Amino acid sequence: QVNASKFQILQQTATAMLAQANAAPQFLLSLFR
Repeated sequence: QVNASKFQILQQTATAMLAQANAAPQFLLSLFR
């Protein structure tokens, strides 16, 4: 159970990091438009 919750936290963190990595370039591109 502990491993499962750790994995869930890691998964959420990875998802959040990917979302930020995807959002940052779009934000920068919108600034240069």
